[in-house]
Amino acid sequence: MRKQGEPEVFRITGARQGLTDDVRGRQRRYIISMSVRTLSVIAAAVLWNVERHVAIVALALGVLLPYIAVVIANAGRESAPSLPSAYLPAPVRPALGPAEGSTAESGAERPHGTA
Repeated sequence: MRKQGEPEVFRITGARQGLTDDVRGRQRRYIISMSVRTLSVIAAAVLWNVERHVAIVALALGVLLPYIAVVIANAGRESAPSLPSAYLPAPVRPALGPAEGSTAESGAERPHGTA
């Protein structure tokens, strides 16, 4: 437990990414996915009369990528695993023990070998 005068100590290593950084990362993933989609549609148009099988695969990729891009872009802040506790309790300081050489009896020392 925390005493009145001691400040709280917070752990930031388990903190989530900032909202602006999260949005920027999702936008970047969406733009990359849509760029790949655009390139696959262009490849399908160019290869239609040359390699029809490759053009059909590129066209299928161009049709499926918008859905995949939206799902990837929307996967964001809700997927945070269990975060560690943000509060660290103050360290427990052990009490000092008896000094070396002192006895628990009323000042009388015992000779070695006796119990």
